[in-house]
Amino acid sequence: MEAGGVGLSSEIKIRPVEPADFPYWRELWDGYNAFYGRAGETALPDRVTHMTWARFFDAYEPMQALVAEQGGVLVGLVHFIFHRSTISIAPTCYLQDLFTIEAMRGKGVGRALIEQVYERARKAGSSRVYWLTHETNETAMKLYDKVAEKSGFLVYRKAL
Repeated sequence: MEAGGVGLSSEIKIRPVEPADFPYWRELWDGYNAFYGRAGETALPDRVTHMTWARFFDAYEPMQALVAEQGGVLVGLVHFIFHRSTISIAPTCYLQDLFTIEAMRGKGVGRALIEQVYERARKAGSSRVYWLTHETNETAMKLYDKVAEKSGFLVYRKAL
């Protein structure tokens, strides 16, 4: 298996990550972080990446990961977290990270990953899936406008 090279003749399969996927997931993860400017001197420390990976396999962690595979090649990833909410008894699902390789953008990979998160959230009893994206991520927003609705909320944060 590898990340990046794509066999166009096979269908996209969405599945949970497996321990053997680490080097291929890492390529996708590094691409995702580079897309958001976390590369080079601003890259995430390796310990954060390794802890993130370990959480996917810890039954006590609410964090989960799926990958998109085509022809034995990983072409996308999605990470999501179930958490409590003050406005619902059921868990809420936060889709934290979504990334597809550039060659697969606009070909249904992102939509398939989102739809699989929706399915997992339904099975968990969630009544809502939500996520954030950067205001400059116009390509992704074209998809998001088709599969969800804008909440109208703005995000405020303060680094500590």
